[in-house]
Amino acid sequence: MKYLSTLRSCLAAGLVIIGLEAAGRTPADSEAPHSLPGVTNLETFRQMALESNKQLMMQRERIRKAGYQKKEAFAAYLPAIDFAGGYMYNQRELSIFDSDQLLPTKSFDPKTGTYQFNLVTDPATGAPIKGPDGHYIPSTVALIPKEAMTYDIHNVFFGAITLTQPIFMGGKIVALNKLTKAAEIAAKELGNAETENVIYAVDAAYWQVVSLKAKYRLAQSYVNLLDSLGRNVHLMLEEGVATRSDVLSVDVKLNAAQVDLTKVENGLVLSRMALAQVCGLPVDTQFTLADEDNDVAVPAEGAAASYDMEAVYARRPELRALEQGIEAARQQKRVALSTMLPNLALVGAYEFSNPNMYDGFKKSFKGAFSVGAMLTIPIWHWGGNMSKYRAAESDEVIRRLELENAREMVSLQVSQASFKTQESYKTYRMTMTNLAKADENLRTATLAFREGVATTDNVMAAQTAWLKAHSEKIDALIEVQLCQTYLSKALGTLYPQSGIEN
Repeated sequence: MKYLSTLRSCLAAGLVIIGLEAAGRTPADSEAPHSLPGVTNLETFRQMALESNKQLMMQRERIRKAGYQKKEAFAAYLPAIDFAGGYMYNQRELSIFDSDQLLPTKSFDPKTGTYQFNLVTDPATGAPIKGPDGHYIPSTVALIPKEAMTYDIHNVFFGAITLTQPIFMGGKIVALNKLTKAAEIAAKELGNAETENVIYAVDAAYWQVVSLKAKYRLAQSYVNLLDSLGRNVHLMLEEGVATRSDVLSVDVKLNAAQVDLTKVENGLVLSRMALAQVCGLPVDTQFTLADEDNDVAVPAEGAAASYDMEAVYARRPELRALEQGIEAARQQKRVALSTMLPNLALVGAYEFSNPNMYDGFKKSFKGAFSVGAMLTIPIWHWGGNMSKYRAAESDEVIRRLELENAREMVSLQVSQASFKTQESYKTYRMTMTNLAKADENLRTATLAFREGVATTDNVMAAQTAWLKAHSEKIDALIEVQLCQTYLSKALGTLYPQSGIEN
């Protein structure tokens, strides 16, 4: 039966059953099935999916991450204050001399007005006397003991508080701020795109349930038709106006229809599980769709002959994200350029230590301020920085080509979606025409069978045609709904108020 072809899309929902069995239970083993009160419409399912979808949750975190990175980049404008400290144990003390030191002294000579060394002189001549080593012998000396110039540095504590204020970093800080801003906007746009994907998945699962529920009712009606025909044929067999072959043909057809009804019922259960999973509900949740027990209204035709593609491009979040990617690549190129420009920063520090040497050697904490500037000028890096810059240029070109390619694909997508939407309406109108003919064919075949001028084969053929026409009408109606949704997605109007909040 062709109306069973839609069951294929429900096979993916079977993964839910497999997962439950792997966990050691089945839906029937659940302690108590969950349920949604009242009748639930499509918009409610959309909201539930947007609140519980894991991909959207991850995208929200990516947006928060991009926001923090933007704040991090802004902090580079401000002075950085850091503290560094440490402790060091030294095995030995520090001694300037290896032994006691004897230093010659001087006395003031009024005759010359200068200081003269105090030297041993020859009493006879008054001339200074040299020792065996050829140096004059001082008459008086100053003693500097070794211990006086020995310092205890076994335990040394040191630290510094530094302040660094960037003045010119080659444009790197400005570029990083613009880059992180573009990254944040791109993350939000990708979140909007993911929101539309979730909504489309919900719509597809929702209308799948509506479709299978309608086909379930159709299958029940078909079984009832065959059952009624079977009773009539059995009565005719008893009266001798029908053969045993007629009875068997109807019974076989009835059994096949009952099997098909069971398959549709199973597919309906699986499709409900799939919808529940998309919306973040337990797979055993019981709910009633607003459209499953009512005749679905055919939406007004929304496909136009042509569209303002520039407006479509402006609405598509994927394209806006790619545009921000180009901006990010442009700023990345600016960052690469900054590596070839001078960097200037103001540096201030307060350094302290224990022991300290500011007022002699003292075992106490003492420090001092210092202020300066640091300039870095790149001179020669064997073309490494230039290669980095050119690689960033190539990345920008790639991003631009990606955007152009994406625009072409969006244009094709809009054209295809519009064409499919128009064709779905044509198909629906044709199925309605076929449905009217099939209904009339079944009515006349049934009347002819009652009058005895038609065989059971004629009636079953009419019933089969009636079943096919109704099934095609359901398929066409659901196709119209999905094509309209897909067209709205292609045009960027599926969920205009979509967006991910930080």
